[in-house]
Amino acid sequence: MAISDTSSISGANAAGAAPGGTAAANADSEQRFLKLLVTQLNNQDPLNPMENAELTSQLAQMSTVSGIEKLNSTLSGLVSQTGSNQVLQAASLIGYNVLSPGNTLVTKTPEEGKDPAVQAFAVQLPGSAGDVQIKIVDATGKTVRTIEAGSMTEGVNAVTWDGKDDAGNVVPAGSYRFAVGASNGGTAVQATALTFAQVAAVKQGANGVTLELASGQSIGLSDVRMFL
Repeated sequence: MAISDTSSISGANAAGAAPGGTAAANADSEQRFLKLLVTQLNNQDPLNPMENAELTSQLAQMSTVSGIEKLNSTLSGLVSQTGSNQVLQAASLIGYNVLSPGNTLVTKTPEEGKDPAVQAFAVQLPGSAGDVQIKIVDATGKTVRTIEAGSMTEGVNAVTWDGKDDAGNVVPAGSYRFAVGASNGGTAVQATALTFAQVAAVKQGANGVTLELASGQSIGLSDVRMFL
């Protein structure tokens, strides 16, 4: 249902209707040009007729303008088609969990006698890091768990949290956040926190295709690192 409500449908219709109007305008321009050219030829001075070079130049100018208009029309059609393809590609992600920039983790109360569900997230690095530390904090900002992840390579690195604090106790159910600190030989390495969230809907707007996540966050299609 979310896809049918996007503006891509009306945009496609508009793009389909545009070429017809553009073609008619081009035909009118060409007819006016030819009419003016014929009139100019009929009324030229017999003692000083139009030279071939001048006539050829005018015809070439008209051909160039017409070619540019046709090229613009073709490019507009390609852009519209690309947008439609992106919507279809994004729609296939609905219901899947995607890994994208974010640092929120949500824990639930485990069933009696069972351990809490393992929280999976990731860290993306622009280069290798010899020392990576991840701190998980609760809603009050208190650090409940520090994970010494050691070294990580360039790219996306998977991380898991067992839902327990540093003392080995199960943390209360709720929302938590994590912060990543990475360094390499004492030099800080920029790290991007990544979390999983389910795709609930897809929208297309002025800024392109966006994914509406079940967490309430909106991300671009290019923000998706992987899905499962």
